[in-house]
Amino acid sequence: MKIEKRASGSYRVRKMYNGQMYTVSFDHKPTQKEAMQAMAAELNKVQTKHESMTFRAAAEKYIASKKNILSPSTIRGYATIMKQIPDTFLAKNVYDITALDVQMEINRMAEKCSPKTVRNHHGFLSAVLGAFYPDLKLTTTLPQKIKNEPYIPSDEDMKKILAYAKGTAYEIPIILACYGLRRSEICALTLDDLDEDVISVSKALVLNENKEWVVKTTKTTASTREIVIPIEIADKIREQGYIYKGAPGKITDFLLAAQKKLGLPHFSIHKLRHYFASKMSAMNVPEEDIMRFGGWETDYVMKGVYRHAMEDKNKKAQREAAGKLGNALFS
Repeated sequence: MKIEKRASGSYRVRKMYNGQMYTVSFDHKPTQKEAMQAMAAELNKVQTKHESMTFRAAAEKYIASKKNILSPSTIRGYATIMKQIPDTFLAKNVYDITALDVQMEINRMAEKCSPKTVRNHHGFLSAVLGAFYPDLKLTTTLPQKIKNEPYIPSDEDMKKILAYAKGTAYEIPIILACYGLRRSEICALTLDDLDEDVISVSKALVLNENKEWVVKTTKTTASTREIVIPIEIADKIREQGYIYKGAPGKITDFLLAAQKKLGLPHFSIHKLRHYFASKMSAMNVPEEDIMRFGGWETDYVMKGVYRHAMEDKNKKAQREAAGKLGNALFS
């Protein structure tokens, strides 16, 4: 058995077992007998762990351990991923799975799914394996991310949509979305959450793993917040006696129908949160305040808002330069 000295001065012994390399380290140069005994003990631990637990059983146990901690939508997403994993992989002994097995599964997914879906798929696999087989080192090559440039509606877009929605059951939800509320937060609101011109956001209406609508706490700690709205909007809510009574999907359907009717670019109701952040930024509201108003924990959205603003600024500068060049060439 070969004993190797590392650059750090320590020693190691390695052995391939079932397609997986195992390493035993020493802070001194071991004898052959010490090396063999240490490796035998390491492989004995591996053998002991090789109980009859399939990846399916490990994944189900992992999901159950997180059920009351993660959001219902995340648990529902895990259930969807489980349906996408082939039976051959689900039937594997979790302790016999190798890094190559995971790479091959990701390669299979990449053939038919978007990079985002593949990355979510890998995230689940690595989480389960990390919980039950922490010694497995994954070095998976993932598909390159696709740069997504979402359309952020303009003031004119929103004026047209709000005029179209005026007097309907969707007017208030769309207005509140323009003030940074998520659709799930809007649908969970009641009149008890409105005090004068302040809306308290502390819950969300989401689908659970059984595809049932349930009210849960907000997505993150930052999501629990208070939103100030114009008093006339607050009075309008009190006058109608509710905020929104319909199914969440109906808001999305209405917005899509309005865009088609008005000839506007397609954007989801969630993009109104980007509109809100963009307008706040244009008003020179500090970034930390915008994040607090919108219930964001990270500055990911703000980076997108700033990039969008800079691109508009750059295009304006390019047009001015192109115009000056045109004058020099053709006047």
